[in-house]
Amino acid sequence: MNSNLRAALWMLGAIFSFTTMAIAGRELSADFDTFEIMMYRSAIGLLIVSVAAYATGAYRQIGTGKWGTHLVRNIFHFAGQNLWFYAVTVVPLAQVFALEFTSPLWVIVLSPLLLGERLTFVRSIAALMGFIGILIVARPDMASLNAGILAAASCAVFFALTYVFTKHLTRTESITAIMFYLTFLQLIFGLITAGYDGDIMTPSLSNLPLLALVGCCGVLAHFCITKALTIAPATVVAPLDFARLPIIAIAAMLIYNEAIDVWVIVGAVVIFAGNYLNIWVETRRSA
Repeated sequence: MNSNLRAALWMLGAIFSFTTMAIAGRELSADFDTFEIMMYRSAIGLLIVSVAAYATGAYRQIGTGKWGTHLVRNIFHFAGQNLWFYAVTVVPLAQVFALEFTSPLWVIVLSPLLLGERLTFVRSIAALMGFIGILIVARPDMASLNAGILAAASCAVFFALTYVFTKHLTRTESITAIMFYLTFLQLIFGLITAGYDGDIMTPSLSNLPLLALVGCCGVLAHFCITKALTIAPATVVAPLDFARLPIIAIAAMLIYNEAIDVWVIVGAVVIFAGNYLNIWVETRRSA
């Protein structure tokens, strides 16, 4: 089996995980707020990461030298993930995923400010295409602009900030350390935000499987993407990731009777083109 096919199989796992997590999150929103969903998701994720770390001996790679950077990274990720979970409960799922795909383009904008990277002409064009794609997907006006659209667009910015700080951490930190701090700190944040009013919803037997799905899929999705990127170049993996959009659109149509909006697809294609242009040029430059 060649490397591209193996990467495609791993990306199918990521796509399945993200789609399942979005649907499970929407189903849970009837009983849990987003902070509670994040709290339980992080608790399950921490259990999975801890067991894997101790089973493989990778727990020795977890240190405290960069705890401040881990803290900042996870504040951004916690904000982005809560906005994402809120958006999937009130906005058509295809629209949420399309706006989420602008995260790499926000990285282009933020990297010169936070990582000292150069903003090239091609990166500028890619970022502009992403902005045009946002306008096509959201079609902002006073009638259609709502909290859900703003949450979906904002989560992409916070995910981009998360990526920037993750890139900084990978220079000195192991994946095990990054994943441990991710789940541990987000569990703390979840406990604080979900429990500030002294009322945390206790899972019932009926919604416990959905919470387990959210927790497992959150870890599995990131693991699958990481594996795919270690097997094949980003120019192969990125287009596969965009297959999430038609899949979630079809799933939302079948499960929630959401109509497929052609302008969401058009905007997503523009966003994808901007992402792919930047990845293709960067890959050729580093070859």
